[in-house]
Amino acid sequence: MCYEIASVIVFGMSAAADSRTSPAPPLAAAPHRRAALDRRVRFGILTLIWGFSFLLIKVGTEGYAPFQVTLGRLVFGTLVLAVAMVWKRERLPRGARTWGHLTVAAFLINALPWSLFAYAELTIPSTLAGICNATSPLWGMALSLVALSEDRPTRSRVAGLGIGFLGVLTVLGAWQGFHGLEAKGTTMALLASLSYPIGWIYVRRTLAGSSHSNLSLTGAQLLLATAQLAVVTPLFTTLPTRFAVVPLLAIVALGTLGTGVAMLVQYGLVAEIGPTTAQMVTYFIPVIATAAGVAILGESLTWSTPVGAVIVLAGAALTQSRPKASP
Repeated sequence: MCYEIASVIVFGMSAAADSRTSPAPPLAAAPHRRAALDRRVRFGILTLIWGFSFLLIKVGTEGYAPFQVTLGRLVFGTLVLAVAMVWKRERLPRGARTWGHLTVAAFLINALPWSLFAYAELTIPSTLAGICNATSPLWGMALSLVALSEDRPTRSRVAGLGIGFLGVLTVLGAWQGFHGLEAKGTTMALLASLSYPIGWIYVRRTLAGSSHSNLSLTGAQLLLATAQLAVVTPLFTTLPTRFAVVPLLAIVALGTLGTGVAMLVQYGLVAEIGPTTAQMVTYFIPVIATAAGVAILGESLTWSTPVGAVIVLAGAALTQSRPKASP
């Protein structure tokens, strides 16, 4: 999902840059084709995992409170990264300053948006939640123009911002006065999407260039988000009287696959193909989320939803464009 992509781009920037600037060793044609195919397969797997995450959230909330869904997701995701850290003999980062910044990042990139999406899907379909998630690059573009002086606006990026929000209005049915729209749930989903770039900008300002590895930083970040939800969840929820099996399995899959495994797959893709290309997975997630919601959950779909989603994605793609370097 977009928040995880942004996190990887920030933490993995130096490694990705090195892989692009270092001369590549000569490879035979057949191994090169196999490597390219392997990347496409992992790219497709990542798209499916993150696309189905919104369906899994929906199913999880059918048996458990939203905070419980988020806490379970964090617990299982953290366990996957912990196993990976032990396997690779990675250590958690050191230093009070680093942990302080990671605490803020954990709240903005994990605890807050994941909880908001879980609460949103109590009242809105998973298809709409997936499309709202695709607005993160639009929020990121708007915020970066204000918060990051090195991000200069270009005509295409400003046009993308306008087109993207036109797509949002199309999805929400603005021309008919937002009739039939569940305002509270939709607002929560859009706020969740806004929280990701706020967290990304914070991380970029405070932790960019850190000497710690991607895995170490993200493992610590998930651990902190888990601790935050472990404190909040008992205050606002009660233990379920019965443990629904299917929703519980959905939460386990959401944590192990949609969080832990997906992050590990994304690390490899960023290292191999660079952050810009890896970020393209963002634009396929709403397609998978919509297809899964309609085909599996039987959610209804009006013409404005897919049309608006296409407009949102086109605008988001334009906001990520960069001016060509002058010769």
